[in-house]
Amino acid sequence: MRINPEVLNAVEHVAAAELRSVNAQVEMLLREALNRRGVGVKPPRGDGEP
Repeated sequence: MRINPEVLNAVEHVAAAELRSVNAQVEMLLREALNRRGVGVKPPRGDGEP
């Protein structure tokens, strides 16, 4: 994935503050954005969700 360095830096800071990897943070942000657009995405197995 190509990403603007400023955006990546912001994601790295948020990920560190929330004790997540950059990969996990990007996935969470994508899921949130998709949910806001009405595209429901089930959480991955093992997250405590049925």
